[in-house]
Amino acid sequence: MTAHLAIAPVVIPALAAPIALLAMRRKRRLGVGISFASCLAMLVAALVLLSASADGTVRTYELGNWPAPFGIVLVVDRLSAIMLTLAASLSLVALLHGVVTRADRKGWHFHPLLQFQLLGLNGAFLTGDLFNLFVFFEVLLIASYGLMLHGQGPARLKAGVQYVVVNIVGSSLFLIALGLLYSLTGTLNMADMGLRVAAIGADDQGLLRVAALLLVSVFALKAALVPLHLWLPRTYAVSTPAVAALFALMTKVGVYSIIRVVPQVFGDGAGAAAWAPAPYLFPAAILTAIVGFAGVFVARSLSEQAAYAVIGSTGTLLIAVAGWQVDTLAAALYYLVHSTLAGAALFLVADVVARRRASFTDQASPGPAFTDRQTVGLLFMAAAIAATGLPPLSGFIGKLLILESIAGTGGWGWAWGAILATTVIGVIGFARTGSSVFWKEGRPSDGAEPTSVSRTDMIAPIVAIALLAALSAGAGWATAYTRAAAAQVLDSAASVRAVLGVQ
Repeated sequence: MTAHLAIAPVVIPALAAPIALLAMRRKRRLGVGISFASCLAMLVAALVLLSASADGTVRTYELGNWPAPFGIVLVVDRLSAIMLTLAASLSLVALLHGVVTRADRKGWHFHPLLQFQLLGLNGAFLTGDLFNLFVFFEVLLIASYGLMLHGQGPARLKAGVQYVVVNIVGSSLFLIALGLLYSLTGTLNMADMGLRVAAIGADDQGLLRVAALLLVSVFALKAALVPLHLWLPRTYAVSTPAVAALFALMTKVGVYSIIRVVPQVFGDGAGAAAWAPAPYLFPAAILTAIVGFAGVFVARSLSEQAAYAVIGSTGTLLIAVAGWQVDTLAAALYYLVHSTLAGAALFLVADVVARRRASFTDQASPGPAFTDRQTVGLLFMAAAIAATGLPPLSGFIGKLLILESIAGTGGWGWAWGAILATTVIGVIGFARTGSSVFWKEGRPSDGAEPTSVSRTDMIAPIVAIALLAALSAGAGWATAYTRAAAAQVLDSAASVRAVLGVQ
């Protein structure tokens, strides 16, 4: 039963998307119900796989009974189970906010596009070969184009064009890297490629290294790693808040791909390409953390702050990933889950503020007092505490784990300095914004009277913050699981045995 459940996170949204589209033409509520049912079913399947993967077994699912490396194979281990659970949980939070705020009514295709987005995300987390990773990347990107433009408007159209162009370039580079790797190894299955790169002759070692760096550069673009981050702030800041909350997971797909591919394919046995991105990933991660939280400091709106916080948190977790040790990778995985939920919470709280301030929206400037000011202020404070990594939420635990794990590694002083400095910068930036929005009062402009809205729009951000609190309360179990997941990722031989059935 569990073996066949591996394909459920792909099949469920693939079926739900067209059914929801057809249902909504006749009865909108039915389409919304199908979308909710699909996300709940994915969450149940992900939790079952998360529990089943706890024993360390790597489960595979061969589509059409074609064995790897010739056929398409899905691989479920601890890491993929974590990402599936995170995607399903976040999708429910984003969907809830979209429905409660009626943002899903600004177009006919919100729910089908959301399901196709989840199809691409889940497929990327499960696939065992690089070509299908490219295919699922394209599925989630095409869906994200539609979701990003949902609600229309000139700002979204302008940012959407930039977003499309950047990702087309990334996809082209991805194909070039795949072509180079296939010409060198004769396979695109990650487990099989990890075996074959060790046999590549000396004459092709340089080309292999180029292919490795090109492939990781594509993943860095998806993760918005400096200097490939310029597309993200505008794109995320202008998206519909429910969509932006789900997009908080998009950068983590790039991080996941780096964690999945580098140890498996470009590990110790890869010759000249062994750990090829390692010398570049660490300094780029430090710069990303600095640029991200510097953006939080200078941002002019809450949604823009949330977008830069996503960049900064990605840099922080990649500082740990760059250590390529069990302890550092375990800390990174825990912080990955936290930072995704924290980023989503910031986008949702920004929308709650914007819906109450009329023409002042979520601008980081004083305005007239608005409805539920104190309650919304507490939500903003909780989300800001999570994003900056202060106690008592899980970000504090995550940053402590990262600082502890990288102590003594190469360049650890720079990493400690960057993490601690960016934390202070983030605290100051969020505090300044909070004082302007929730403490100071400005003179109302024409048509800027505060808007009275239902408190139901606070449900989704409260759920996101509650999940962060649960991650903090269950830190003992969560860190043990992420440590086991990190050890499993770095044990590439286990994946080879499970996928190919060979030693």
